[in-house]
This record gives sequence, C-alpha cells and structure tokens, in this order.
Amino acid sequence: MAFQKAVKGTALIGGGAIATVFGLSQFSQYRNKHGTFVRVQAAEAVAVPIKNDFPTREQQILALQTTSEFDVLVIGGGATGCGCALDAVTRGLKTALLERDDFSSGTSSRSTKLIHGGVRYLQKAIMKLDFEQYKMVKEALEERAHLLEIAPHLSAPLPIMLPVYKWWQLPYYWFGIKLYDIVAGSQCLKSSYVLSKSRALELFPMLRKDELVGAIVYYDGQHNDARMNLAIALTAARYGAATANYAEVLCLLKTTDPASGKERVCGVRCRDVLTGQEFDVKAKCVINATGPFTDSVRKMDDQEVPNICQPSAGVHIVMPGYYSPDNMGLLDPATSDGRVIFFLPWEKMTIAGTTDSPTDVTSHPIPTEEDINFILNEVRNYLSVDVEVRRGDVLAAWSGIRPLVTDPNSKDTQSISRNHVVTISDSGLVTIAGGKWTTYRAMAQDTIDAAIQAHDLKAGSSKTVGLQLQGAEDWSPTLYIRLVQDYGLESEVAQHLASTYGDKAFEVAKIAQVTGKRWPIVGKRLVSEFPYIEAEVVYGVKEYARTAVDMISRRTRLAFLNVQAAEEALPRIVDIMAKELNWSEQKKKEELEAAKKFLYYEMGYKVKSDQLTDSSEISLVPSDIERYKKRFHMFDKDKKGFITILDVQRVLESISVQIAENTLHDILNEVDLNKNGQVELNEFLQLMSAIQKGHVSGSRLAVLMKTAEENLRQRVVIPVDRSGGGL
Repeated sequence: MAFQKAVKGTALIGGGAIATVFGLSQFSQYRNKHGTFVRVQAAEAVAVPIKNDFPTREQQILALQTTSEFDVLVIGGGATGCGCALDAVTRGLKTALLERDDFSSGTSSRSTKLIHGGVRYLQKAIMKLDFEQYKMVKEALEERAHLLEIAPHLSAPLPIMLPVYKWWQLPYYWFGIKLYDIVAGSQCLKSSYVLSKSRALELFPMLRKDELVGAIVYYDGQHNDARMNLAIALTAARYGAATANYAEVLCLLKTTDPASGKERVCGVRCRDVLTGQEFDVKAKCVINATGPFTDSVRKMDDQEVPNICQPSAGVHIVMPGYYSPDNMGLLDPATSDGRVIFFLPWEKMTIAGTTDSPTDVTSHPIPTEEDINFILNEVRNYLSVDVEVRRGDVLAAWSGIRPLVTDPNSKDTQSISRNHVVTISDSGLVTIAGGKWTTYRAMAQDTIDAAIQAHDLKAGSSKTVGLQLQGAEDWSPTLYIRLVQDYGLESEVAQHLASTYGDKAFEVAKIAQVTGKRWPIVGKRLVSEFPYIEAEVVYGVKEYARTAVDMISRRTRLAFLNVQAAEEALPRIVDIMAKELNWSEQKKKEELEAAKKFLYYEMGYKVKSDQLTDSSEISLVPSDIERYKKRFHMFDKDKKGFITILDVQRVLESISVQIAENTLHDILNEVDLNKNGQVELNEFLQLMSAIQKGHVSGSRLAVLMKTAEENLRQRVVIPVDRSGGGL
C-alpha cells in the first residue's frame, strides 16, 4: 500500500515529465524509422571504396614508408585515434595512423564497458545549472544510439537497476532517471520504470532486502571495448588508411612556412618497435590523439607548453557470474565517499567499478589492494547477507587512466572539462583530448573538421554516422545457429564467435581445427571454461596481434576475465603464434615471460600472491589446525614436513586416480610460496586459513586433498579442473 502511494506521489511530481516522455516515445518511433534511412544514406555517400579485407601489417608499414605525403597522420591507436583515422579516410583524405603499442592497449580497453550518457553528469548539470555538462550528456546519448547501431554484434542495451532504500528517494531518483530518458529523446533505448520491492528481488535476488523500498530500472548500452576499438581500426584499414601498431613516434618533423616564416609540423620520425627500423612519415596535418599521453606529444611540439591532462585512475574488478543476474546491472549512486559504483554482468562474469583517484601517467597502471577492497566493501553494502563477498573471488583486476583535461582556450584554465577539447598549436599540431568512450565518433568528427579548416584540406563533411564497423554488415542475432549447423561448433563457442567477429565469424570457423570428438566437430578450446578457441589465435595474428599480451587481453579477453585461465592458456597461445610469426625458442620464452609479467602486475595477479605469502597470518582454532594437520600427514607419510608431486601421486594411485604430472606441478605451484618445488605444512595451514577468511578461493590443492581424505575408501574420482577461484 505504501509503495502504491509513493508511486502515485511520484507520478504527481513528475506528471509533466510522463506526458513529455509519452509524446517523445511516439515521436521516437517516427524518428527511428526515418533516422535509419538517413544513416543508410550517409553510409552510402562514402565515395571511398572499401576493400574486402584489410592489408597485412607488413603492407601497412610499407605504405607508411613509401607514401610521399599523407593528408592526415594520427598519433594514437585508442578509440579516439582510430575514430579520427576512420573519419578522415572516409572523407577521401589520405590517412595514416601510428600506435606505439597495440590498438586499444591503454585506456580504451580498460573501461567500465558501458556506452552511456552519464546519469551522474546529468544530475550535476541540473544541480549546478551547468549547460556544458548538459550538452555533453545530450551528445553522449545520441552517440550511444549510433554506436549500438553500427556495431550490433559488439554492443547491446543493458537494463541497470538503481535500488532505493528510503521512501523520499523514490520520487527523487525517478524524476532524475525520467529526465535521462527525456534528454535522450528519440534515441531513448527503452523507457525506465519503477519496481516494487518484491519484483526488484525477483529480478536481482542477490540484492540486500533490509529496508529496500523498491527500485528503478533504466537502460544504457554495453560493449566489448577492446574489440570495438579494433573494429574501428580494421574498418579504417579496409577503407585505405595506413594503420600500424607497434610504430612509435620518436619526434615531430617541422618545416618553415615560406609565407609566414613560422615553423610548421609536417610529419613524424617513427620506429617500427618490432624490427627497430626508423623512418619518416610526412603529412600535411598531424593529430595528437594519445589520451593520457597528450602532454608528452604536445611537448614534442613545444617544450614550454603547460600540461592540460589531469590523469585519473579507475580500478575495476571481475568476479564470478553468480554475483549478478545474467541481464541486469546495478548502480550504486552514492558510495561511502560519494563516488558511483557500477555492478554489471559482462561476458558471463560480473564487473564492478570504478574508483576515481589522481595518478601519474604510465603505460602500465597497476590496481591497488586499497582500491580493490573499496569496491568489495561497496558491493557488500548492496548484496544480501546470504551472499558472502570474498576477496578470493576477484578473478581479475585492472586500472585504467582517464585523461581528464583543462581547456587551454578557457579563461579558467584550472577547471576540469568533462567534455572533449580540440586545440591547434602555433605550428599546426592538432590535439584532441578528454571526452569519453561513448563519444569517440563525435570527437573524431570535431577533430577532422578542425584539421580541415586549419590546414586547408580538401574534403567534405563527416560520413561516419551510420557507417557500419567491421563485422556488422551481415550480422544477425541468429548468425550463431549457422555456425553450429555448418561447421559443428559448440553453441556457446558459436555465440561467442558471432558476438565477437560478427559476420567475420565464418572466417574463424573455417580455420578451426577438428577436435576428433563426436561433438563438437571443430573448435579446440584454449581453456575448458571459456569459449575461446585455438583458431582465434591464428585469426588474431591476421588482426595485427604481435605479442602474447595482445592475444590474452585484446583479441580474446581472457586476461580481463580470469588471470589464472589466461596464464593456463599462455603456453598454447605462444606455440600457435610462434608458428604463425616464425618465432625462435628464445622469442617464445621472452613472450611467455612478458605475458606473465603483464598478468602479475597489470591484471591483478600480484594482489593474489599478496593474499598468501610467507608472512600470512594463520588464524585457525586448535581443532581446525589438528584436522588440517591430519589431512596433510595423509599425504606426507614419511613425516618430512612437506609434500611433493610424488607424495600426491602416491595417494592418488592408491585410489586409482591418474592426473598428468604437469597438472600436478601447476596445482602445487599455486600454493608453493617459496617456489622450492614442495609444499610445507606451514604453507598448507596458511592456505587453509586464507580460504576460511575468504581471501583465497578455488585452490585446487585444497579441493584435491579434502576430496582424497573423504573418498579414500569409496574410490571416487577427484575433480582437478580449476574451479574459477580468483585472486
């Protein structure tokens, strides 16, 4: 009854808003029908022919070396840089792009995976009467609709629940969310709605019940950020842009303008990171789209120029999928320190974040234990007491650097701009900075417009509205069924390929290896619990992947989903890449070590190790200590004080269980803190203590020893698959 009254009161408060939304919904249907036609026309207006395939990296490097002068040269292979390249090349401009690492290796692959306008920004715009912030939200909501349309295989609408725990908040939040719908106008994905307490718990059963009043659900978009970035880069390459990853800009080239006598940027000196070869690339216009590294490129142009980038670190964690429903996110609008936390289903896992704290600019940001625990504590506040939020369930963690900027053209240069900023230096260097993932296309359009005007380039208007990205053209929601029927792929694998490669999934399926099983016929998985297959590694090399890190983090997303699974897949990935790229044994070893270092520092593996160290406290009651000692001595028959692979093998043989020696080595290595090839009693007790406290989960050794103890007489098969336990 109280809930009904609150909803009625809410309706009265926002009656005008409802009427407006209803009117807009009718208008939206009209606009969507005609808007699609307009977008198709825009795409067809591209005069530049698109190739069936993209050139090899070697061909791209050759084009960079042999082209006398490009119209536009973009520095930076993130979403904005690749967007600039695509916008420029589809206008008919001769375009090049250089990225010193891999496409999307920085901020663009480390986002919250949302395509959104920003509910919190709209709130600030209204509360502070900030028209600039309102315009940013409006633009982002328009671009959200565009992005969902041009890459439907990589993106989709996602309902997000905002739980309400105080009655007065219900009309307050409802009004704000309805305004979000209204600002979206014809681009509103689906209308938001109010839920009763019982209905909210039905849709999100993990939610904390105490004092829950109800909930509001609104819609935003979600995507696979790294693959989206790559799709933009590949589309630009197919239209003729000379794009190259692992091509580092060493310095800017300048010439003196005979008319004005001023120095003008006319290109760059760059180095092929893979071969060490250096060469010049000339261009009429050079664009700096380097995100957090904006100021380092600006200082190549002018050492005295003040910094405009204010880097901010955002940490995210990934937890098992059972922490959230399959198709419902959660928004915590007011955390303990005022920040916003999202809790979202992604790739059948659960992603939570983000933090927002000042940081130094680095190519290798590292998630901290403090940030991880902050996110976990906020998650605990919203989940039911029945759900134990364990530190050990963190499967991966990463930090991304958001390049907030101060506008050098503004009178108040200390004011942080949430919008993007385009500046042109005295020597003609065009810089695009700030903004957000969702608005990459609009940012690119503004940048190329400014470049055309500043450098008197001959080109028309932008053609990227409605321009479909790599894989979108012939994609449909049922495409995966053809993959299952035509190639004999597992349904889960087929769905993954369709949602990752779009209509190019057939190219991956064609090179998939025969399994030798009755089913699936083709498609050998890299790891058992994820749908990534070996053929994707071969195809990834074609997509310009040149390191093992490229493969585990951006061509597949294994590193972002489960670092232990990524490490498990690494040897096979390196073997396949070695065959494709003719790596020596030494190169294979280097790649394996580099990838493990990446997982250890940048993807949260280090914080896993920190949970279980030589100095870890053993906080077990005496009865538990005795129980675990007996279990340990069941394996340590000789009372040596440690167990080895031979000890474990002996017990397993006694119950007729066989496990490969390399698997046993991996199992013991997870617990072997001092890496001496054996597990001491103290290490085992530290492990069991950490498991009890929730700091460690999914230890295969703990599961194996417990199961062996319980089933010695029954001779039951012991499961040794990695359980999905986290960091």
